[in-house]
Amino acid sequence: MARGQSGRIVLEVNPELKNELYSAISKKGITLKDWFIDTAEQYIKYQVAEKQLTFDFLSSSTKDDDNK
Repeated sequence: MARGQSGRIVLEVNPELKNELYSAISKKGITLKDWFIDTAEQYIKYQVAEKQLTFDFLSSSTKDDDNK
């Protein structure tokens, strides 16, 4: 999929999924853009935290091995 330099993200989804998503989001009183940004930021934070946990675990495992 092409990835341009603009701030736009364009994707194609099943029309039924699109309608269900808009319906669920509108019940929360937010826009698709707001939902996407919030969800994307949470996903990125989770990925960073998960990598940090993995790094911390590997670092502590290495230190434990060094102490043996």
